[in-house]
Amino acid sequence: MLKATVVSTEKRRVVIMDSITKVTPDDAGANVVSASHGGLSSGEFALEVPLSSVFFNDAGVGKEGAGIAALTMLEARGIAAGTVSHESAKIGDSQDMWDHGVISHANSHAIERGLLPGLKLKDALSAWVAAGTGL
Repeated sequence: MLKATVVSTEKRRVVIMDSITKVTPDDAGANVVSASHGGLSSGEFALEVPLSSVFFNDAGVGKEGAGIAALTMLEARGIAAGTVSHESAKIGDSQDMWDHGVISHANSHAIERGLLPGLKLKDALSAWVAAGTGL
């Protein structure tokens, strides 16, 4: 199962993984890109380890779906979160999400950090990590 650090600075890193269930205490403070669907269970796994941000695959999200509920839950805990369009990246392939994914939904913490819907995830998240500001 894929779990790899793809961007790293002194203060934070981006970890891509095929399943959010692979988050461990060693990932605390990391930004996670996961091919897991953005459902409530993915949000709950993301809360188990304090992450800086987490981005899921948006397959089946819908405006009132479980993915939006997960983004809201993560927002309430101060974690920047978003979903990646399954039209821009292969479902279940986190490497492809990283290489080609476009942010489709974002909570207010992600938007405040410039991780806006419509931007390519790799570019937006890499720029935020490189800036070294905020959490």
